[in-house]
Amino acid sequence: MAALPASADAPRPVPPPLAAGDGPDRLEGKSEDRSSSSSNAESLDRLLPPVGAGRSPRKRTTSQCKSEPPLLRTSKRTIYTAGRPPWYNEHGTQSKEAFAIGLGGGSASGKTTVARMIIEALDVPWVVLLSMDSFYKVLTRQQQEQAAHNNFNFDHPDAFDFDLIISTLKKLKQGKSVKVPIYDFTTHSRKKDWKTLYGANVIIFEGIMAFADKTLLELLDMKIFVDTDSDIRLVRRLRRDISERGRDIEGVIKQYNKFVKPAFDQYIQPTMRVADIVVPRGSGNTVAIDLIVQHVHSQLEERKLRWDLAALASAHQCHPLPRTLSVLKSTPQVRGMHTIIRDRETSRDEFIFYSKRLMRLLIEHALSFLPFQDCVVQTPQGQDYSGKCYAGKQITGVSILRAGETMEPALRAVCKDVRIGTILIQTNQFTGEPELHYLRLPKDISDDHVILMDCTVSTGAAAMMAVRVLLDHDVPEDKIFLLSLLMAEMGVHSVAYAFPRVRIITTAVDKRINDLFRIIPGIGNFGDRYFGTDAVPDGSDEEEGGSAG
Repeated sequence: MAALPASADAPRPVPPPLAAGDGPDRLEGKSEDRSSSSSNAESLDRLLPPVGAGRSPRKRTTSQCKSEPPLLRTSKRTIYTAGRPPWYNEHGTQSKEAFAIGLGGGSASGKTTVARMIIEALDVPWVVLLSMDSFYKVLTRQQQEQAAHNNFNFDHPDAFDFDLIISTLKKLKQGKSVKVPIYDFTTHSRKKDWKTLYGANVIIFEGIMAFADKTLLELLDMKIFVDTDSDIRLVRRLRRDISERGRDIEGVIKQYNKFVKPAFDQYIQPTMRVADIVVPRGSGNTVAIDLIVQHVHSQLEERKLRWDLAALASAHQCHPLPRTLSVLKSTPQVRGMHTIIRDRETSRDEFIFYSKRLMRLLIEHALSFLPFQDCVVQTPQGQDYSGKCYAGKQITGVSILRAGETMEPALRAVCKDVRIGTILIQTNQFTGEPELHYLRLPKDISDDHVILMDCTVSTGAAAMMAVRVLLDHDVPEDKIFLLSLLMAEMGVHSVAYAFPRVRIITTAVDKRINDLFRIIPGIGNFGDRYFGTDAVPDGSDEEEGGSAG
């Protein structure tokens, strides 16, 4: 990174990490004797394991999970943490990893405040803020008793679950969903509920030991150290621990003198030398934050995280339709219903009536692809009957809002006790990217066969993203059934090529998409015609301002 101006309000650039014993005797203009510097360097080098050091695999933990609400609401917009653009190319693979920023510094130095200021100034819609405080280890009973009497060292590297931190950050950078523990500082324990986060354009990871592990450092694209005076940090810690965590002043001071200050000197301050930028005075340094934001913007521009619809359109031209596609037999009855719902003069009542009939036929057809096994039952006459029974655990329907939810009644009508989930995917009007805004999925959905429902699929972008969400929640690819009343060949090819084991089921496939990615001849905007809302400006086959296929 280029050197930044050296002013009172500017961040201070720090030399890159050096090998053990090669560090400078002075750190950021603060005079230290050689023995002190050497001691700190040795402490740091002992803390950092060799690159590539193996870590024992972490056992899977199951618990309840809740989605993280939007992080910030400003006067102009909302910055989401429970959403992300898809970032998958025409082959269904991710094009670029997210940009990860590490924020280190002493306890109560203002790291979280700086992180939120950066997030708001970045002006990008999809950001994740990951706090190291969520990853304190589960304490034993003896450690719990020590913590209750302010005798447990929470400022030591051993207090954090680095294995879980690293695996979580890796998944976030890959755009996958993660479950993050919720730590209760009043009881010094993890809560039963976990929160769900999704990868984003930018990931900000903040914590006192953010730079205390070499493997973790390799995941960070930018490292910022927040340098705040120790007296200010102590005052902030007193205010926070007394008002928010129910501690008494004597206990806070005792813990600060016994653990916090020594840990800062031994483990935290030495990590300043691995930082790319040092921010003096924390959140009060607006010049530093502005410069950081400019650098992050330039990095995002270089990565060009964009959804390439043109590549999707041309990737599979003239290819035969995939074997995973099943089209409902075009009987005169089915052809007649398509004629009615495609007719621009059809009234809304008739459009709804015949759409529902087609949905029922489509779902009945889709259920024939579920796994069945032989079984024998006795008839009322006492005779054996050799039949078939569903071989799975459960069926879950997931609708892509808003048009997809119109298929839910038909699914409920033929599947008793079916569970329903929803996903809201809308197209960004400036970038053309489909973006995940909301999801609600049943618990343990990974064990189910999933009926994914959307009424029209043109480019396949929204459908691909919805499939990725299901895969991120551990639903096996061959247990996903994508159902749509009408699809374009481009959408069929895109989904099938990216996810060759997903079953695609529809009532009709139209061959063409025009330059605006509308299905030709098409059906119009299904959501507007069904719900009776005004048409969107482009009159596309997709949802209003919504799903891109």
